[in-house]
Formats: sequence, structure tokens, C-alpha cells
Amino acid sequence: MRAVIADRPGGPDVLRSVSLPDPEPGPEQVRVVVEAAAITFVDTLIRAGSPVAPPAAFPIVLGNGVGGLIDLVGPEVDPVWIGSRVVTSTGGSGGYAGLALARVADLHRVPEALPLRDATALLADGRTAVGLCEVAGIQSGESVVITAAAGGVGGILVQLAKAAGARVIALAGSAAKLDHARRLGADAAVDYRDREWTTRLTAAAPHGVDVVFDGVGAEITATLFALVNAGGRYVQHGAAGGSWGAIDPTAADDGGVTVIPLSAVGTADDLFSFTERALDLAVQGTIRPTIGQAVPLDDAARAHAAIESRTVIGKSILLP
Repeated sequence: MRAVIADRPGGPDVLRSVSLPDPEPGPEQVRVVVEAAAITFVDTLIRAGSPVAPPAAFPIVLGNGVGGLIDLVGPEVDPVWIGSRVVTSTGGSGGYAGLALARVADLHRVPEALPLRDATALLADGRTAVGLCEVAGIQSGESVVITAAAGGVGGILVQLAKAAGARVIALAGSAAKLDHARRLGADAAVDYRDREWTTRLTAAAPHGVDVVFDGVGAEITATLFALVNAGGRYVQHGAAGGSWGAIDPTAADDGGVTVIPLSAVGTADDLFSFTERALDLAVQGTIRPTIGQAVPLDDAARAHAAIESRTVIGKSILLP
């Protein structure tokens, strides 16, 4: 089979296409003929050897989410799965390939009404956004700030927050991304690359904010945290800025702000149910993923470079 491998940490150019033996499913596993493989921002961090990335052993075939048809099952796995249209995680790696192995427990049947590419785009980002909204407990009428609002997770958060009746303030880094966030339903949009972005944000939220979804971290966290009202929630779910934002626990307690880490999203069972809910919400039309780039498997390096240049709107997927 064809696969994309990184022999060592480094820039996008460390990704190269190779031929590997076809994997064989073991007990409680199936094999998926991959039609779409999701790229996550975490993939780019792992590839780069970032200190905020999950630990990984090189060489590695990246990719923790795929969509396709099951063509083979392991010992004692019900053969009824063969031919099923699914999306699934892959245990942390192995997705950037023509064939991928997955546990039966991780399989999600894709509704007929949902395109497989959309389902693949929702696998990680959909469950993350649904889980984040669950722990944030958004109430109708609240003001919600969403960072990286034109990204895969951010774009879905915008839609979910609007569906909950919130006033949404989107933060993004270009005019095109701000326009996209508005199309998704954002009531206000601020470019945080603008020198006056803090003034514009304060003007967009004159009475403070109730919920912040911070997927950027770094220096932006202090600015956003200062705007959160008593009784508000600050959800830290990413470090796209290069480091997790620092929040003084005493300041949070004194201000009556609940700081919610990504780990609070839930257990493995919770994450599975969040994915199911995301797929259902997509079928209902409540949310829709934006696929900003869908490129051949051999162009994985180009896809990673585009993500790191922050030019991509929405989700990136590979097409084996």
C-alpha cells in the first residue's frame, strides 16, 4: 500500500510517500480502505517535534482519523462489518495510508445522507467541538469568544454556539477567515493580527464575555481572560500560538471564572458519543464542516505547509 511516513521530526519536507506492506487486522480489529484521511493541527506538531505535541516514536505514519470501507476483519470479528462505510480513529497513527487498521470499538457508521469526506472532517473536530460546548454549558443570550474561528474546530464551535442562542465573537487572522466566520453565523469578527485588535474586541464585547474557547494560547490568553465576567468559563483547548496560555488560579478564583482544560472534555466513551452526536447534527443541518483543502496522499507535505502558513480555512484531508 501507499503511505506517507516521517522518518524524523522536522519541517513538512520530512514527509515522504513510500510503499509499505498491507496491514493485517488482529483481534478486535478491522481494515479500512481509506477514502479520506483527516489532517489535524496536532499532526503538524508531532511531525515538527513540538514540545506541546503528544510523544511519538519515529519513523511514524501520521494520522488518527480515516473514512472508508471495511474490506477485512480480524479474528472473531463479525464479518457483517465488511463493506460498511465508516469513519474511525486509528489509535493515534497510521491514517496517512491507503489501508488503515482500527478497533471495532472505535467504528462509526456513516449515515447515508452524509458525504464520507464530511464525516471524516467531523471525526476529530466535530467530537472536540461538541465536547467543548458540553463542558462550557453555553446558555442562550451569553457572549462567546471563539479563537481560530475559521479553523476546523473553531468553525464548528461558531455554529454550535449560535445554535445554543449565544452572541458569537469570532477571532481569526485574515479578512477571508473573518468573512468565513461571519458566514457561519458569527455576530462580530475581529482580526487578532490587527494592531488595534484588543480595542476592537472590547468594543465588540462592551459588557464582557461569558465563555472563551481558546485554541491559540500563548500571549492571547491574558487578554481574553481579562474580559471574562464573573460566572464565566474559560475553555483552554489548544496551543496554536506555540504554548499553552498561563492563567493564575488565584485570579480565576477571585474573578469567579471557571477554567476548563481540554482534558475535561470526557472519557473515551464520552468522546465516542460526541462523535455520534456530531454526525447526527451534520445530517440535521445544524453544523457543517468546511473542507479547505482536499489533496492527494502524496501531497501531504504541501498540505502541512499550508496549515502552518495559516492560509487554510477549515479542515484539511488527504485522498489516498
